[in-house]
Amino acid sequence: MTAKSAAHPLPWLIHFYTATGAVLAFAATLATFEGRFRAAFLFLIAATLVDATDGMLARRAGIPGSTPGFDGARLDDIVDYLTFVFVPMLILYRAGDLPEGWGFGVAAAVLLASGYGFASLDAKTSDYFFTGFPSYWNIVALYLHAAAASAVFNAAVLLALVVMVFVRIGYVYPSRTPVLRGLTNVLGAIWAAMMLVVVWLLPSVPQALLIGSLFFPVYYTVLSFWLHARRPFVHST
Repeated sequence: MTAKSAAHPLPWLIHFYTATGAVLAFAATLATFEGRFRAAFLFLIAATLVDATDGMLARRAGIPGSTPGFDGARLDDIVDYLTFVFVPMLILYRAGDLPEGWGFGVAAAVLLASGYGFASLDAKTSDYFFTGFPSYWNIVALYLHAAAASAVFNAAVLLALVVMVFVRIGYVYPSRTPVLRGLTNVLGAIWAAMMLVVVWLLPSVPQALLIGSLFFPVYYTVLSFWLHARRPFVHST
């Protein structure tokens, strides 16, 4: 690595781009406290878009070798914890989607379990899988909030997924798992468009749209379990 490459501004701009996810998380937090839950989810969608693209940009820019002394992966994890875990639980709690009296405990269980998930050395594997339920709490929170189901049902779903964080099943890394990656990305793009419509229509989301959008979570789960059953033992990255 030359001094010129170390001083190149592009890698640092990409780190800055990653860090904007924290700003979006802050905006989503403010919207949540103001009761603007649709806006909060829109900010989380924007943060997810940043997360979906910053890794590709970082790999093309040759990060981390081009930014000595700075860990972009750690920055990404910090931002992801805010946008995928903390803010979604705050939305459910403030929106009254969790049981009165013990909803705080449910949110705490999610926060603690995901802390373990993020810090686990096998959280990402060398064959491009996430290990354990990969903290897609922003997606779960959107479905639960949009469905307007009972708070007890919501708590049961969240606690079941908390358990799945500790079950060391490999889940597809959509942008990197090579098997059926093209199909996964196409279906994921269709699903993402549907979820944007779901957020836009909050709080009155047609049940048919919400149920129809479940095609991708079902596909993702089945594909993950199938591929996990076929995988040899692999070490974490």
